[in-house]
Amino acid sequence: MVEPIIRATDLVVRRGGTAVLDGLSLSVPPDASLLVQGRSGSGKSTLFDVLGLLSPPDGGSVVVGGTDVSAAGESERARLRREVVGFVFQNFQLLDDLTARENARVPQEHAGAVDEAWLDELFADLGIEGVTDQYPPSLSGGEKQRVALARALANRPAVVLADEPTGQLDPETTETVLDLLLRTRERLGTALVVISHDPQFAHRFDRTLVLEGGALSPVSGSTPPRERDARR
Repeated sequence: MVEPIIRATDLVVRRGGTAVLDGLSLSVPPDASLLVQGRSGSGKSTLFDVLGLLSPPDGGSVVVGGTDVSAAGESERARLRREVVGFVFQNFQLLDDLTARENARVPQEHAGAVDEAWLDELFADLGIEGVTDQYPPSLSGGEKQRVALARALANRPAVVLADEPTGQLDPETTETVLDLLLRTRERLGTALVVISHDPQFAHRFDRTLVLEGGALSPVSGSTPPRERDARR
């Protein structure tokens, strides 16, 4: 049996006495593409933070890359964020005083191993080789998100977590960025977890779950792309 790249068990997160996550469990296989949907305020970003080891839960356990982080210190959590997880944020979170190339290089510098050839390959694959020396304020929303994706993939993570990655993009750019996310996942064999309120994405993922009442449930009637392809 293949070990999940992320396994969360009985997660509980409370905010002001209310359980935002209430006994939630989730398993992400190494090659999965998973979409988590939910209305505003349902706890999607809280789940993103917990799965990405950005904040600890109040209860339950999280195993990332085979390491149980329930009792891990911040240095170990930081190592796993750096080596196992890549992050894509809705608001890009690029540093305005760094060029596009320098922004994408940040995770490699934190890891102490810069791979310029890999960055060249990423920028070419993402179609942004022409903006390497530009600063974020001069980039379009789509270009910023592609740079953010290059940054997420800089250390060849085992899983990419994306929180509303197309929330600030127009419809055409949204499709382009989603295509890039899914294509890159398949090429690199990276697991992908996208958190989004947009229901039009569901048919593009292997599995879609809905976060409601602090728990996850499958979308009824949905058929994963791999199963649809097998029936053709």
